Amino acid sequence: MGTKKGLLPMNVLIGWLSKRSKKVNILLAILLALSALVALNFIIKDTDYFYIASQAIHMIGTLILFYKLFTQKNCSGVSLKTQELMATSLAARLCCCIVLTDVSINSVIVVTFLLSVLLVIWVIRFKLKSSYIKELDTIKLPFVIVPCAVLAIVAHPYTGYFRIYGSLWSFSTYLEAISVLPQLRYMQNAKLIEPMTGKYVFALGLSRFLGLANWIIQIYETRGEYFFLDGGGYFWYLIGFIAEMVHSFILADFCYYYIKSFTQGQLLKKMPV
Repeated sequence: MGTKKGLLPMNVLIGWLSKRSKKVNILLAILLALSALVALNFIIKDTDYFYIASQAIHMIGTLILFYKLFTQKNCSGVSLKTQELMATSLAARLCCCIVLTDVSINSVIVVTFLLSVLLVIWVIRFKLKSSYIKELDTIKLPFVIVPCAVLAIVAHPYTGYFRIYGSLWSFSTYLEAISVLPQLRYMQNAKLIEPMTGKYVFALGLSRFLGLANWIIQIYETRGEYFFLDGGGYFWYLIGFIAEMVHSFILADFCYYYIKSFTQGQLLKKMPV
């Protein structure tokens, strides 16, 4: 009892995975994710639940961030620029709702997240400014926002009056997909990951995985027709799917190391090179 004979299967699995290369582990993770998608497709019949779960986990991540800011009274490890990019993306999406005079549960969610992000920005800028390390938040926002704006003008769905809506929606989607880059760069520059911030970023990654799962299942079930639900050959949904994939893959590396460290009973203290 308590000797090597008592090793749990999980420990054996972790030991085996630790001897594999990063590429092999990533491939195995992709296969596991695809298997999970197939299983979820059989278990969950209403794909709206994926969207609901995705938004719920995103909100949990936001609450984790609130806990850090208001309980620990510091914003160490948090990228202000990521929050500003998120606010810009959400504001553009809210403008889409205003253009269409659309009052729905989706618009309520957008307003809720926008107010949450604006609160985080206000706290970092004015209440906890002394704990914010600006030198580690190095990504220049114009280098992120301007390309997204240009791409949204060139590549967007719809024409005529709805061109405004299409451009705003595309800009919001493109910007959301890469909004987490400053946060990841911040952690790399800091060479450490503050525990609560790590949980927040992991929640964002899990939220994106569920969002991507929703896309893949919808596309599979409609045999690709999901891309053209609005008719006319518009690539409205194609843009959203590509952006969702980009967002998910940006967070995939962090989530991989976070899960690996968690299963080993450790905390992810720094981003591996």
